[in-house]
Amino acid sequence: MYGVSLKESVDVNSGEVKVDTAGVILRSAAIGSCVVVAAYNLRKKTGAIAHIMLPGRAPQQSLEKTKYAFDAIEQMLNRMFEAGAGMNDIEVCLVGAGNVLQKEDDTICQDNIKSVSTILAEKNIPIRASVLGGTKRKSVFLDVKNGSISYTEGDEKEKTLWQAG
Repeated sequence: MYGVSLKESVDVNSGEVKVDTAGVILRSAAIGSCVVVAAYNLRKKTGAIAHIMLPGRAPQQSLEKTKYAFDAIEQMLNRMFEAGAGMNDIEVCLVGAGNVLQKEDDTICQDNIKSVSTILAEKNIPIRASVLGGTKRKSVFLDVKNGSISYTEGDEKEKTLWQAG
């Protein structure tokens, strides 16, 4: 659907956080063990994606803090607040945490899921839908104008995950 869209697409790569209020599509592709938090505020029509690579907080000396769950979620929320969103107006979906390398001793996927889920629960931010785990790479698309979040797994067709409102 979005591959032929006339709307502008904004890529959110690993370790990045992007927020937009325009009629764009925020997208993250080639998601493996990372967890992508796609957040939306219907009232202000504000969307955000945090593409989280690692659980917990960034070390103090880290120059790339938004690779870490706590720091990425904090930055995403702060930027949404700056755009007028209130804490009670933000809803999220989670996509990712796939063991795409199919390592038997992999723990990063579960560590990322637990870290992100715990942080969101502590902030009382509801997770409306999620596609987590498995072994296929994923992509996620957030249409900021209409508040729809869709995803792909592997080479499968795009599916709607959640629709605001």
